[in-house]
Amino acid sequence: MGQERHVARGIVAGLAAGLVASWVMNEFMAGPGQILQQAVQTPEENEREAIESEEPKEDATMKTADAIASAVTGGQHLSWEERQKSGPIVHYAFGGLMGALYGAFAELWPGIRAGFGATYGSLLFTGADLIAVPALKLGPSPTDQPATAQASPLAAHLVYGITTECVRRIARSLL
Repeated sequence: MGQERHVARGIVAGLAAGLVASWVMNEFMAGPGQILQQAVQTPEENEREAIESEEPKEDATMKTADAIASAVTGGQHLSWEERQKSGPIVHYAFGGLMGALYGAFAELWPGIRAGFGATYGSLLFTGADLIAVPALKLGPSPTDQPATAQASPLAAHLVYGITTECVRRIARSLL
């Protein structure tokens, strides 16, 4: 039960932490994240978003699930219902993988834990939401949206990072 550096234990603790943090992030986005988004947006942006939310929206995780299925099946795409079911699987798989990486890095480079995981959450937001999602054509570029559109996703990634560090510490103390 010592706390010497041990990458495999860090990976296991980080994986568990990333999965828990992915769930917490989803809960944040469904509640406080929506309130935050409405608070920072203009009334016009809130009205536009309310109109758009009446129609089902395909998010980056659903697009990723469809792209994976298409690649594996030789071009066959998922139905809307299959994308809705597969999107969360992609979200948890990515969250778990990012948690596992965080757990490994936390063992090797303790500086990654700066800000009690908030720095890592910020890095994930930048790398995933601001760079990878637009580059892979899974969502709009930040330059094509009002800056206020990023408030809730940034906050959600901070929640993810902090939760990941909290759970990782607990899990790591048990390993």
